[in-house]
Amino acid sequence: MSRHHSVPPEPRRWAMFAILLVGSFLPPLDFFIVNVALPSIQGDLATSSSAEQLVISAYAALYAVTLITGGRLGDLFGRSRVFFLGLMGFTAASLLCGIAWSPWALVAGRALQGITAAVMAPQALASIQAIFPESEKPLALSLYGAVFGLASVIGQALGGVLIALDLFGMGWRAVFLVNLPVAILVVLFGIPLLKRTAERGRGRLDPGGMALSMLTLALLIVPLIEGREAGWPWWSWLSLAAAPLLARFFWRYERRLAQAGGAPLLDPAALRAPGLGRALLIALSFYAIGSFFLLFSVYLQNALHVSALDAGLVFLPFGAGFLLGPLATPSFRRHLGEWVNPVGMALETAGFLGLAWLVSATPDGMAPASTPLAALLFCIGFGQGLGLPTLMKMITGRVAPAYSGMIAGIASSTLQVSTALSVALIGGIFYTVLGGRHDPAAIAHAFVVAALCIAACLGAGVVLGTTLARRPVASAAQGRVSGA
Repeated sequence: MSRHHSVPPEPRRWAMFAILLVGSFLPPLDFFIVNVALPSIQGDLATSSSAEQLVISAYAALYAVTLITGGRLGDLFGRSRVFFLGLMGFTAASLLCGIAWSPWALVAGRALQGITAAVMAPQALASIQAIFPESEKPLALSLYGAVFGLASVIGQALGGVLIALDLFGMGWRAVFLVNLPVAILVVLFGIPLLKRTAERGRGRLDPGGMALSMLTLALLIVPLIEGREAGWPWWSWLSLAAAPLLARFFWRYERRLAQAGGAPLLDPAALRAPGLGRALLIALSFYAIGSFFLLFSVYLQNALHVSALDAGLVFLPFGAGFLLGPLATPSFRRHLGEWVNPVGMALETAGFLGLAWLVSATPDGMAPASTPLAALLFCIGFGQGLGLPTLMKMITGRVAPAYSGMIAGIASSTLQVSTALSVALIGGIFYTVLGGRHDPAAIAHAFVVAALCIAACLGAGVVLGTTLARRPVASAAQGRVSGA
């Protein structure tokens, strides 16, 4: 593979990065916004419970399994080109969802959204490592992290507003069609910029590696997403058992391809970077918080009988913290250096321990005091916001720029696996503790147990993060690789 990496002039670099950030913003926005629209979709299309679940899971599963391939495509053919191809595909998929005439047409559109989102999403993170000098990376990573906080805040609120306004009688369809004007504006402003900053690179695809990686992740992700809802049928256990076996075969295939002088999807040499394994383990624990949004909503609505709209508003302090955390990261880095990630995850851990105490100390059926609840949720969100950009630096900074797309896809995919594991395992613990009871005391107790499990996972990430904080990213990984 022959690549030439050049750093664009500063104004073009930041302008192109702003365009690429749209690809990081739209996928989480679409996840949050659709959750709010599900009741309206069910009423209009008369979707079954299985089809309704597929509207969420088809998107989540295909997004997760395609991320590594999407990131590597950016390495091979240029991040800007691949981003715009993904964006145009995502726009077409959004249009299909917006005009869906049946539940299965909607599921097909959501599946296509997941694949195309995974093609465009890794390109912004990859560009940070590939085109920004070291002095600008902290700010770029902070903006990257803030995008996720912004998506979490806007997604819940925008979905409710669009459905309530019922613009032109579109109802729930507006939550998908809103992507179209955004995409059109990005294309109009981005294409001229693309012509001036487009990377010139040639690469070879690894179709065997792409197929094996997607199949391996599918064997892991699909049963984690679908298993509990389906009552853990035999195929889910068989799939989970087969995943590590296929992963081993995939790894050996990639090693043989590299030894033969090919261009593997996952380059074994790049993945041997010191500390990378531990950084990915931190990422695997980082989104243990994934189950929190579901379980806390269950607690609010089923134990406290809070409306769906009011339950969404309760999450606003978390969203505010998640938005402000990344923006504060450069200041924290000046004082704490490499310790920002473990400090952020420690804030999350403390927040969940405090939340577990607050819920357990509140009388059954009563709402926790609003001020300490808001403070704890802000603390969790702020810690999440501090931890995300620094975690991405811990991962991507250990791999040479030639593999920035590959490692961005791996990092993003690991976070998706973390979310799926959290929902499956911690969600499973919640419902096991709950048993057949549905009274407020039982729901509160089950939520407290789940919150303590989340805190334990985040605490493990803190311990791992302290070991890496003592070993900063090696400068060799940050340099440009000739001929990459």
